[in-house]
Amino acid sequence: MGWVLLLLFSNVVQLGGPQWDVKLGRRDSKTASLSAANNGQLPGPTSNLSNLINRFRAKGLSEQDMVALSGTHTIGQARCTTFRDRIYNENNIDSLFAKTRQRNCPKINGTGDNNLAPLDLQTPNCFDNYYFKNLINKKGLLHSDQVLFNGGSSDSFVRKYSQDQKSFFSDLVNAMIKMGDIEPLTGSAGEIRKNCARVN
Repeated sequence: MGWVLLLLFSNVVQLGGPQWDVKLGRRDSKTASLSAANNGQLPGPTSNLSNLINRFRAKGLSEQDMVALSGTHTIGQARCTTFRDRIYNENNIDSLFAKTRQRNCPKINGTGDNNLAPLDLQTPNCFDNYYFKNLINKKGLLHSDQVLFNGGSSDSFVRKYSQDQKSFFSDLVNAMIKMGDIEPLTGSAGEIRKNCARVN
């Protein structure tokens, strides 16, 4: 996880986000596991709020940490397959936003599946708090994004971060540090990478 955090840190800072000290010398796995990524270790784009809260809580992260970390969706893109159902079938979505997304993501499965859309339509190349403003305006691209502001327990965090970027950045830094300390590899497990992009 060490090199992933370093890469994320670099991108966040370059795009105007907060800075924090990333612990170096952490051990990284020598392998990647598609099955581990797909078996529910990471919440999927159709996750509901309770699933998100429980997944993060299982890793020692609070609901506030989860909302702050979700704010990293202010940058990045998603494939049509991950948001198709939302833009055609959900009603907690801005209709103009849905129509805009539908132009590049046809309703029929197998058509345009790999077409990409920015997670933050307003400022896709800037690390800011517009992700949260989008949620308040029902413009969350993924179902798992919009459930953060849909009459549930996380609404207050979304509202707070939409109004106070400094608070979002501060809470994100704290959550990133906590996330970096989850289940570190020790002893002879994994390796300290000489080149972050590949195993030694």
